[in-house]
Amino acid sequence: MKSSSMFLCRRILRRYYSKIVNDAQNENPSLPLSNIRVLDLTRIIAGPFCTMLLADLGAEVIKLEQPGTGDEARRWGPPFLHNTEMSTYFTSINRNKKSICVNLKDPAGQQLVKDLVNQCDVLVENFVPGKMDKLNLGYNHLSEINPQLIYCSITGFGPKGPYRNRPGYDIIAASIGGLLHITGNPDGPPCKVGIASTDISTGLYAHGAIMAALLHRFRTGKGQKIDCNLLSTQISMLINVGANYLNAGIEGQRWGTSHANVVPHQVFKTKNGYITIGTGSDKQYQDMCKVMNIQHLTLDPRYLTGPLRVANRETLCEEIETKTMEKTTEEWLLIFQGVSFPYAQVNNISQVFADEHVKDVGLVKEISHEKYGNVKIVGPAVQYSLTQPEVRTPPPTLGQDTDYVLQDILNYDEGTIEKLKGNKIV
Repeated sequence: MKSSSMFLCRRILRRYYSKIVNDAQNENPSLPLSNIRVLDLTRIIAGPFCTMLLADLGAEVIKLEQPGTGDEARRWGPPFLHNTEMSTYFTSINRNKKSICVNLKDPAGQQLVKDLVNQCDVLVENFVPGKMDKLNLGYNHLSEINPQLIYCSITGFGPKGPYRNRPGYDIIAASIGGLLHITGNPDGPPCKVGIASTDISTGLYAHGAIMAALLHRFRTGKGQKIDCNLLSTQISMLINVGANYLNAGIEGQRWGTSHANVVPHQVFKTKNGYITIGTGSDKQYQDMCKVMNIQHLTLDPRYLTGPLRVANRETLCEEIETKTMEKTTEEWLLIFQGVSFPYAQVNNISQVFADEHVKDVGLVKEISHEKYGNVKIVGPAVQYSLTQPEVRTPPPTLGQDTDYVLQDILNYDEGTIEKLKGNKIV
C-alpha cells in the first residue's frame, strides 16, 4: 500500500507542476480539486451536471464527444445561444469544461482514451451497461492501466435487474419510480416535474460519490468503481412517501402543492395571485392563525394537532384560502414580515431573476465567449469561506481543446496528431 500511495503522490505532483507550466489551463490552484483531472464521457443531463460540479470545484474536466455531432444536448433547442448552433440547455450544465472529439468506434480512438486514462484521476460515463466493455473501455480494462482510477458509471437502471439493458431518461425513471404518480392535482393525471429532477439528483449523488472515492483513494491509494442510476436515485427520493408505504401500507397519491403529512403546507390563492404558506409545528400554525386574524381556527377541535389537521385538511385549507383571497399577495407579504413560519410569493421565471434576494446573492454570472459573446449562467449554489467555486470558462465549442489535449496532456508528436486527424479519429 505504501508503494501504491507513493506512486499516486508522484502522479499528482507531476500533474501539479504541469498545470503551473501551462497557462492555458486557466485553473485556480486554491480550489479543492485543482489537481484532479476528470475524463467526461457523458451526455445529456445527469452526467454533465455531475462533471460540471467537479469542474466548479477546480477539477480539469475533459469532455470527450463524438466527432461532428457531440453531446446531443448541444442541439436541444430552441432557444439557441445568440442564434447559433449551441442550445442554451447545453450551456446550463457544461461550464468550466474542455472539449475533445474522439471516434470511440475506432481502435485508435479507444487507445487514445486509454492513454488519457493514464493521465486522469476520474472517469465518468453514461453509456448503457456493457457498452464500454465492448469498446474495451470498461472498468476492468482501464483499472489495469491506472489502478488509482475512480470510474463512475451513470445509467438508467444500474448493472443488475431485468431493466439493466434499457435506455433511461429522467421521465422514464420518474414514471417507474412513482414520481409522476404522486405529482399533480388530486383529480388530474400523472404530472411531470417542471425540471429534470431525477437527472439532476443523480448527478448530485454521483458527484458526492466521486468526492468520497477521492478521499478513500487519498487514504489508501486505491481507485474503485461507482455505479449510479436514475431509478435508484428516484426511489431514494421518495423519502416520506416511500416510508409511509413500507411501514404503514399507505399508498402515495397526488396532493397538488400540499404535503402528505403536514397541514397547512401549500399554495393558497390571493386576490391577485398566489402565496405559499408552510407550518411545520403547532406553534407555527398558531402564529399563522394569529397574524391572519383567524384565531378561532386554533380553538377548533378538528385542528388542535398535526394529525387532526391532516385528517381535516380540506375544510381547514378552504377556511384559510377564504382568508388569503381577501388581500393581494403583496399585502400578505407585508403582513407576514417577521413571522415564525415560512412563506413566499409564487414567482414566474422572470420574477425569479428579478427578485432582489436572488440578485443580491449573485447567483447569475456572465462570462464572455469568443464565438458566442456574453453568456449568462446560473452559477454554483454552494458558498465556501475559503475555496469558493467559480465560473471560470464558458461552455466549450465542439472539440475546441482537441489540440491542447493531444499536445500538452498526451505529448503526442506532430506526425501522430496528423495521422489521427487524417483518419478522422479526432
